[in-house]
Parts: sequence; structure tokens; C-alpha cells
Amino acid sequence: MVIRCLDTYALVEIKLGNPKFTNYLKEDFVITDITLAEFYSVLLREENEEKADFWLKKLEAYSISVDKTVLIKAIKFRHQNKKTGISFFDAVGYIFAQENGYSFVTGDKEFENLKNVEFKKK
Repeated sequence: MVIRCLDTYALVEIKLGNPKFTNYLKEDFVITDITLAEFYSVLLREENEEKADFWLKKLEAYSISVDKTVLIKAIKFRHQNKKTGISFFDAVGYIFAQENGYSFVTGDKEFENLKNVEFKKK
């Protein structure tokens, strides 16, 4: 069974109703707490607190805390790939997925050719 770790890009597409991404809600998936916080921030900025709270409640059961060792590995990964512009949030999600044998779901071009990534565009 494949478990997927969704990034903020995927969550935004799910919120928008993109069928390429909404199917993930019917499968086994996780979200890091950090990714959920970033998604909340996006919704707060682009919509409102009510919408952000709605999605927080909808997704928090799938949210997993990230260990400090993963955070440090993510910082190192980001540093090693600094020319690509990978965000800290995405680095954490990717490393978390790698450490747990999950597939990382994103549409961010920086991850297109990396190991264990399900790369999907809008």
C-alpha cells in the first residue's frame, strides 16, 4: 500500500477541486504539521480565517508532527539544493516522506525528477 505525503501545492489544488488531486482524499495520505500550517497561512492570506479554519478541521486528522532530526535533514537538503529555490516547508515534507517510505505529492517543478515524487501539474 502506498501512502502519500501531500505538500501545500497539492492541498491548494484539492481545495480548488482539481480532479487530478481530489482523488488523494480517497486514498491513504498524510500531511506534516508544518505543511498544514503553511496551507492555513495561504488560506488566511488569500481568503479568510473562516475558510482557513474549515480546512484545518478537515485535514488535521491526517497531520503528523515532524521530529527534529527530519527538520535538520530538511535544512541540509535545502542548503544542498539552494539554487533550486525549494522552500523550507517543501523540504520538510519531502524529507519526511523519504524517511517514512511515502510518496511525496507535489506540482512544484523543483521536485519533478527527484526520487519517490508524484509530480502533477494543474
